[in-house]
Amino acid sequence: MGRVSDSPPVEEEDKLQIKVHPRRDDDKHHHHLSTTSPPQPPPQMYQPFKKHFSWLVPIFVVVNVALFIIVMYLNDCPKKSNNCVGADVLGRFAFQSLKENPLLGPSGPTLQSMGALEVKKVVEQHEVWRLISCTWLHAGVFHVLANMLSLLFVGIRLEQEFGFLRIGLLYTISGVGGSLLSALFIRTTISVGASGALFGLLGGMLSELLTNWTIYANKLAALLTLVLIIAINLAVGILPHVDNFAHLGGFGTGFLLGFVFLIRPQYAWVRQRNSPPGYYGNSSKPKYKIYQRVLLVISLIILVAGFVSGLVLLLRGVDGNDHCPWCHYLSCVPTPLWKCKPEQVYCESSTIHNQLDLKCLSNGKSKVYTFDATNSTTSLEQLCSQLCS
Repeated sequence: MGRVSDSPPVEEEDKLQIKVHPRRDDDKHHHHLSTTSPPQPPPQMYQPFKKHFSWLVPIFVVVNVALFIIVMYLNDCPKKSNNCVGADVLGRFAFQSLKENPLLGPSGPTLQSMGALEVKKVVEQHEVWRLISCTWLHAGVFHVLANMLSLLFVGIRLEQEFGFLRIGLLYTISGVGGSLLSALFIRTTISVGASGALFGLLGGMLSELLTNWTIYANKLAALLTLVLIIAINLAVGILPHVDNFAHLGGFGTGFLLGFVFLIRPQYAWVRQRNSPPGYYGNSSKPKYKIYQRVLLVISLIILVAGFVSGLVLLLRGVDGNDHCPWCHYLSCVPTPLWKCKPEQVYCESSTIHNQLDLKCLSNGKSKVYTFDATNSTTSLEQLCSQLCS
């Protein structure tokens, strides 16, 4: 993806030479006088857009990986279950059984206690902070590796071009936007992952391409390539157990933020700013085009209105599926290979002190769990689902 750089032609200055030849005398020396007018200084060499050192994105990666390790340490599968993956080698870092978590990771209750997005907690206990904390948690090794590799691939280039502040805000706000849309439609399960923030970076790349259209060579090829990458990633979201609402919310938020944070000044303004006074004339070049300013204002209005209305609806307990009966197809499309809605399972439970005795009515299996009275109904539903699977 090349950039067009218009370097002005430097006209070769005419040299004015004045030579004075005095009369020749035998007893006088020959005199020669030559004067040359100094040339006008050329424009300074400049880079239209400064390259930044990328340090924030690698820190994001380290934080995500470190949090996953902490979650696995606190999960301590061997202490709570006899069916753990890699218990002999990994010890308390062993993974839950593949039936419970095929991504090689912790249990649902552990993620829930660490800050996973759970709608009931947000609505009933006003734990709005879960909209942010869930974007730093991951469900398994495969989950965190896929997201962190994508973050390195996309985020480092963006941070080098736009700096840590813009990309840091774009990443964080997009993650919250994805969590907000997810909470409005995904009501019965918990949600974790940085996918919403990552899709925000992709959305920002698309709007950056559109608002800075004139500086790109091979515009159509760049646009088609980016749209294809986005379409493939969104298509993966229609698989079961993938929160595509977080992807869509993050992408939409990042797309609007791109018109705010990733706007570039015109080449003519940058060229004039880095050249000697009067070299390109005295007329002042505008820093931004009119359409760039218009898109910035419209995007800010939509973002503020969307976040405020989304939070109000969420805290009032509004279920987005009641007002959009077809929207669930955006997150999962049923096929002969899979079902989108999980089968209803029923369990009988009894508690003695901190021991929970759970029995699945569909297959007759029973199991005793160490149970905390502060655990939510969602945690019980997850344990019942695991037992009946």
